[in-house]
Formats: sequence, C-alpha cells, structure tokens
Amino acid sequence: MRSLKNILVSGGSGFIGCNFIRTLLEKTPGFTGRIVNLDALTYAGNPASLADVEAAYGKTAHPGVNAADSTGIRYFFEKGDICDRSLVESLFRTYDIDTVVHFAAESHVDRSILGPEAFIKTNVMGTFTLLDTARQCWADGSGAMRQDALFHHISTDEVYGSLGETGRFTETTPCDPRSPYSASKASSDHLAMAYYHTYGLPVTLSNCSNNYGPCQFPEKLIPLMILNMLEGKPLPVYGDGKNIRDWVYVEDHNRAVWTVMQKGECGGKYNIGGENEWENIRLLYTLIDVVSGKAGLDPAKVRETVHFVRDRPGHDRRYAIDCSKIKRELGWERQVTFEEGLGKTVDWYLSNAAWIDGIRSGEYLDWVKKNYGDRA
Repeated sequence: MRSLKNILVSGGSGFIGCNFIRTLLEKTPGFTGRIVNLDALTYAGNPASLADVEAAYGKTAHPGVNAADSTGIRYFFEKGDICDRSLVESLFRTYDIDTVVHFAAESHVDRSILGPEAFIKTNVMGTFTLLDTARQCWADGSGAMRQDALFHHISTDEVYGSLGETGRFTETTPCDPRSPYSASKASSDHLAMAYYHTYGLPVTLSNCSNNYGPCQFPEKLIPLMILNMLEGKPLPVYGDGKNIRDWVYVEDHNRAVWTVMQKGECGGKYNIGGENEWENIRLLYTLIDVVSGKAGLDPAKVRETVHFVRDRPGHDRRYAIDCSKIKRELGWERQVTFEEGLGKTVDWYLSNAAWIDGIRSGEYLDWVKKNYGDRA
C-alpha cells in the first residue's frame, strides 16, 4: 500500500477531476495529504465545481498561509497549462510533489474532429511535460527513481477502437484509435508506459469507459439530454442511435483510480468499467422516464422531441470494458447501480441551477478573467 502525500491533480476543475478531489478529501479517511489542482480553466474547467472544497480545505479557510506551509491547508489551486514546463517544475519544487494523477485532457470527440491541434498539444505534449518533469524531479544523483512516488495516467477505452457485437476490451487489446481525440490519448498512453520502461518512472495507467455524474459539462450526452428536456428543446441522436457504450458512475471510477494508485503494480494497466452496456437510444428513453418523473414532465411528449441527425465521422459502434483484472487483483467493485446513478445525476442537475446557468451564460469564464486577467 503506497503512502501518497502531496498529489498534483492535473485538470482537477474538470468533470472527473473535481469529483476525484472531492472523493479524496471528503470520503477517503485514509488520505491525510495535500492536493494541488493544476488547471488551465479552459471551457470545460469550472472553479465553481470546487468552491465548497476551497472554502473547507483551501486557502480561503486559512488566509495568509503560503503554498509551502501545510498548516491547515489540504487543497491548493494553481491556474496554468500543463505544457508550461517552468510552471510545472516550480509546482513540483514548491509542494514537494510525490504523486501525479493526470486527468487533464481535451476530451470531446466532436471538438477533436473540428480542431485536432489543441488535442495534440494538450494530450500529447502536455502529458510529455508532466512525465519529463516527474522524471527530472524524482531522480536521484545516479538517475534512479524515488520509490515513494507515483505517476498515474488517466485514459479512455476509446484508444482501443470499435467492437463488433461481441467481445470486450482487455488490457492487452491493441490500440486502434478512430478519432483525433482517441489517437491523442493512445499516444499519451504509449508515452507514459515508455517512461516506465525507459527511465523506471513509477507509472500506473487506467482506461475507463464512459463516465456520468455531477458536474459534467453540458455538451456531453447525459447532461445535454437532461438540460434539453428541462428546457423543452429537441433531443438529437446520432445515426440510428444504436451505438453502444459502457457507463460507469464517476465516483465508482474515482474509487478505482485511488485503488490503482494505492495498490496497482508499477507498469500496470487497468481497465475500469461499469459492466453496463447501453444503446444510446435505449439510454435516452430511460433517461426521459427518470427526468420526467422527477421534473413533472409528460414522458410521451418528451419522446416526441427525439430526432435522428447525421452520424459523426468515425463514430465507433460499440465499446465494452472487461474490468476483471482490477476486480481480481485489487479488489475493486462497482458500488452504484445504473438506476441509482442516473437518479443521483438527474437530482444533481435539478438542484444546481446556478452552476448550470453560470456555464450557459459564460459567467464562469468571466470569473476566471476577473481573477486571473491576462492569464485567463
């Protein structure tokens, strides 16, 4: 069991990252260390998602305490780009970083099709910058790596490509990416493992299926459909709606990540999934029933707003994760059923209108500009 003390979380203001930080600080009694959240606060990074964490664990709760001082503070936020080598190096030194959990990524497939350059820069060069800084900072005089450190790289099942009607992705499935997004993530996976094999950098890696839950940016499928239903907007479905995805609740995913970070083998790769396959159209009709029941809508009328749109290029037909390795070797199990998770997710979006309005209006980006000026 590793003892991880000073954790740099890249992309900690994004959907999965903010939930990871919250899970670690609020629901993981064994963790008593500090978290440094490095996030560029681009369109999908929202500081409002961790405002209460900042108030409870950050400098807001302990004004006047500097970054190097651990007195009372367990959460630090640093705005910046993971490609900025000098910034990343300074954070390693200032906070004595012994752990990196790398969530930061451009992640929306549609955006990668329209503008792939940002995905190569962040997902490939940004990963390289973090890995190489860790290599430099964690090496002793002889080049050997410190044994109390860890670099955990977060990846996706999309690197494996598309499945037919049967079979599941395993840790040994060859990479076969079909979009600029998945190609950039496959590249970063290879870089992470190359740093383990070449330099002995202590690396673990996980590939997860589709996440859902609180604080997910509204352009993603489940929150987009929830909000469109509440606003009476059409519900667009790509192609014939029969593309299949495996869904895992974000808190279950983050418990798996923490399990790998504590107990996973260096150089080890672990698939994380919900063992929970759904056709997109079937998922949508189920979501319509859940939202209608909680928001007092007529499900029949909501179903009338479903319409099929032109499929996106390179749209993978089916993903399915075999997560038997992490279950067998590390003892992780999914705890949240899909029915329970959908209910929790819908409840969160119904109860957090201010968060949603801040994104829809762009107010959260105005906050970034106000607080960070030209660095925004």
